[in-house]
Amino acid sequence: MPVTGIKAVAPSGVTAFLFNIAAMKPVNELINTKEPGWDLVKDWIKNGKNHIEILPKDSARAEQTLYETQVSTRSPMGAIIYETGGLLVDHGWIRVLGSGSEKLDRTLPRWNEGKSFDNIGDPPAFLLIADDVIGGFFAINAGGLAPQEGIGSVFYFAPDTLEWENMEINYSDFISFCCSGDIDGFYGAFRWEGWQAEVEKLNGTQAFSFAPFLFTKEGKDLYNVSKKAVPVQELWSLQMDLQKQFGH
Repeated sequence: MPVTGIKAVAPSGVTAFLFNIAAMKPVNELINTKEPGWDLVKDWIKNGKNHIEILPKDSARAEQTLYETQVSTRSPMGAIIYETGGLLVDHGWIRVLGSGSEKLDRTLPRWNEGKSFDNIGDPPAFLLIADDVIGGFFAINAGGLAPQEGIGSVFYFAPDTLEWENMEINYSDFISFCCSGDIDGFYGAFRWEGWQAEVEKLNGTQAFSFAPFLFTKEGKDLYNVSKKAVPVQELWSLQMDLQKQFGH
C-alpha cells in the first residue's frame, strides 16, 4: 500500500548491501564521522509527531551488527544500527531493528538470517527492517518479494491480506513515516481501545496472534477476536505458512 504524505525518492545506498556484497568491509570503513546519518535521524525524531523510544546500544554489539550489515553510518539504516539498539515507534506498535537491546533483543542481520538469506554476507532476496505487534512485517525488496516491481522499495506484509504490499517509499522515507506519518490512518480499524497499555507490556520479541485470523471475515472485528502474545519468530513462521495456503 502506498504511504500518503511521504514523498517517495530513489532507493538509498542501502541497496549496496542488497545487491552486491563483494567483500566484507571492516567496521572502521563503515563509520562516517564527517556526515553521520544519525544527525538526520535525530532531527526526524525531534521534530516528528509520533512517540519514538530510542533504545540503548551495546557498543561491541553495535559494531558487530554494523559489520554484519555492511551499511555505512552515513545512511539512516547504518546510523540506527550503530547508534541504537533499535527504535520503538508509537508506544512500541512498530519496532525498527537496530543492533539489539533488552526491550528489542533482535539485531537486523541476525533476524534476517535464515529468512531472507542463509549466511551473513549473502545477498538477500529482501531485508526485514521492522515489524509491528499485529504480525505485520516491513522489508526492503531486493527482488524476492516482487521481481519486476519496486526494487529497493519498502514492502509491508499485511496480516489482513497475507500479501506483500508496496509502500512505494525507501528506507529513509520509512523512518520519516515512523516519526511523522499517520500511523493511525495506516492501520485503520486494526487498533482497539486500550491498545497502548497492552502493547507496552510486550517486549520486542513478541507480537499478538489473533483468532480468528485477521484475514478472515470474522477477524475484521477486533472486538470479537481473541489475542495472545507469542514469539515474533513463531508469528513469522505462521504468517508465511498461511500465505502459502491462503495467499494469492
